[in-house]
Amino acid sequence: MPRTNDAQNRTITIQRTLDAPIALVWEAWTNAEHIVKWWGPKGIATKIVTHEFKVGGKWKYIMAMPNGRDFIAEGEYLEIDEPGKLITTANFLPMTEGVTMEVLLTAKGEQTDFTFNVIHPTEEYKLQQEKMGVYNGWGSVFNQLAEFLAKKIIHKYQQLNKKENEDNDM
Repeated sequence: MPRTNDAQNRTITIQRTLDAPIALVWEAWTNAEHIVKWWGPKGIATKIVTHEFKVGGKWKYIMAMPNGRDFIAEGEYLEIDEPGKLITTANFLPMTEGVTMEVLLTAKGEQTDFTFNVIHPTEEYKLQQEKMGVYNGWGSVFNQLAEFLAKKIIHKYQQLNKKENEDNDM
């Protein structure tokens, strides 16, 4: 008989390969200055209320939705293993509570393999979240993450080229 509450049956997993080195992807996930540029639905500003990036540290982000209500994302960091693993509790109020998020990063040259797991308290809760469109929601957030990373890389190369040109002019 299958065990319906095994972690595997309670987990939503999204995997991608991001066109950015692991250090930059880690920075995007851990630096509040960067988080506000990609976290949340497209066109919605994210405000960082709390960002204590340490084990036991709390985080809280607020997004003002078009309907005038705030969407609150909050949690506590459980494990930080730079640059490959980040585990946190998470609540996304008013829709989701009591989940654990895992961000797993693996360097692949100048790219990063990215695995995102959301572990729910029960399999039924996971299925409810799937019906609510959790894959589309997170998918759009990770599209913004990819766009943010691309802009950071372009900016970095522009700065390197500018410095190289300045050095050549001397």
